[in-house]
Amino acid sequence: MSLLGFAALVVYVGGIWKFWTGFHRTNFSSGKLYLALMWPVLLASNKSYRQNFNRALKG
Repeated sequence: MSLLGFAALVVYVGGIWKFWTGFHRTNFSSGKLYLALMWPVLLASNKSYRQNFNRALKG
């Protein structure tokens, strides 16, 4: 695995972890696993998700 690939994996897993631990700060009530795993796609394509993701990270 290249250094770039490893760095991307670390960022992806870090995003999952931060969203998972801050999920209670969001407006979401279900779909925790799906929302955590799909964070890069949803972050880029959905304004509401972006706002909630930022809330989850600010803990």
